[in-house]
Amino acid sequence: MSDVLLISCYELGHRPHGVALPMAFLERAGVPAVAVDLAVEPFDDDKARRARFVGISVPMHTALRIGVAAARRVRACSPRAHVCFYGLYAQLNREYLLDEGIADSVLSGELEEALVAAVRGAVAPERPILARLSFPAPSRAGLPRGERYARLLRDGGEAQAGYVEASRGCRHLCRHCPIPPIYGGRFFVVPERVVLQDVRAQVAAGARHITFGDPDFLNGPEHARRIARALHAAFPELTFDATAKVEHLVRHGRPLIDELAACGLIFVVTAVESLSPRVLEILDKHHTRADVDRALELLEGAGVALRPSLVPFTPWETLDGYLEILEWIAARGLVDSVDPVQVAIRLLVPHGSLLETHAAMRPHLGSFVPEDFTYRWTHPDPRMDALCAEVAAMVERDTRAGRAANATFERVRAAAFVAASRTAPARLAAKLRPPPPRLSEPWFC
Repeated sequence: MSDVLLISCYELGHRPHGVALPMAFLERAGVPAVAVDLAVEPFDDDKARRARFVGISVPMHTALRIGVAAARRVRACSPRAHVCFYGLYAQLNREYLLDEGIADSVLSGELEEALVAAVRGAVAPERPILARLSFPAPSRAGLPRGERYARLLRDGGEAQAGYVEASRGCRHLCRHCPIPPIYGGRFFVVPERVVLQDVRAQVAAGARHITFGDPDFLNGPEHARRIARALHAAFPELTFDATAKVEHLVRHGRPLIDELAACGLIFVVTAVESLSPRVLEILDKHHTRADVDRALELLEGAGVALRPSLVPFTPWETLDGYLEILEWIAARGLVDSVDPVQVAIRLLVPHGSLLETHAAMRPHLGSFVPEDFTYRWTHPDPRMDALCAEVAAMVERDTRAGRAANATFERVRAAAFVAASRTAPARLAAKLRPPPPRLSEPWFC
């Protein structure tokens, strides 16, 4: 049994890349390690008791909350173990994690070689690491089997889905995103051979669809094109999805989208966030409502589904603006393309966020809530805060009850019109679409 334990907390239902890649670096260095994925298996007290070094992967807010609870359990099992938090949300919450004794060290950015060094006793750097790495293919041998994770739902059937990353970091500085405080506008590509080796191993284990988990697959459009071509050449029946900015979809247009579709792209997640010009400007999104409609048109023309992500509750979104988002979703026939959680998301402002000191945020910002890892903020219109709480509770209840997305959407729409003291107009007939492909795990952060 190894004395190095890596813990994954949550990665949107994917087989955790945040453990598989560090595991490969450790293997290459001749350091044995074991892993636990708390998303699909219980905490392992025996592994924790044997551990002298525990790495906890926290790439997102949900993972951090689970990770802190896991770290406390590690302390109970193995008081002398070195606990290292690593990932985007580790750095954003560095001060709290270290000051409270939850973590002994924190790593972020291109961190895997530093993690190996930390296992060997080196002191972790204080700042994010932005040095190019030599990547091995991720190692998933010690993780639960792929069929235990999110699956592709398409045309009434299901297929096992895999997960890879072709690049890390991001060229853009969207103010609400956790990536810019860490990467500062830089991104790093993963070599094509490494990506294909990773895909090959997952296909051999049963994957029939691949999610590219890059923050933006089109940060390097030529790299994306080469990867897609190689993927299709090696596995002609394999489908994939990716995340891309509205700005990139509009800029590159049909030539690139058509080529990616021909290589197996079936849906794109894109951060629409809002339709409000003011909100989009404050978030520094570099797109407009017209751009969103254009991106939808381009993807539809190529036979690719759009799955928008949203941040509908911010201090600057009005109640009329929220209603506009809902009516846009309905009019564009996107009700089945928007996971219900998307219409409930409230802006997170962690330490280090580019919004933390922004002039538009300051009037609304309250105290920092350590246990929630975010600043408290208040909307200038009390109806919006009340609606946010109501919609969040409604979405959670409906999701637990297995209610269909379109039924939840109608309930949310009705609640929003009640909040505005308006009668909901009859829904206009939307363009009929077949149910879009999606993963079985809802997307949120």
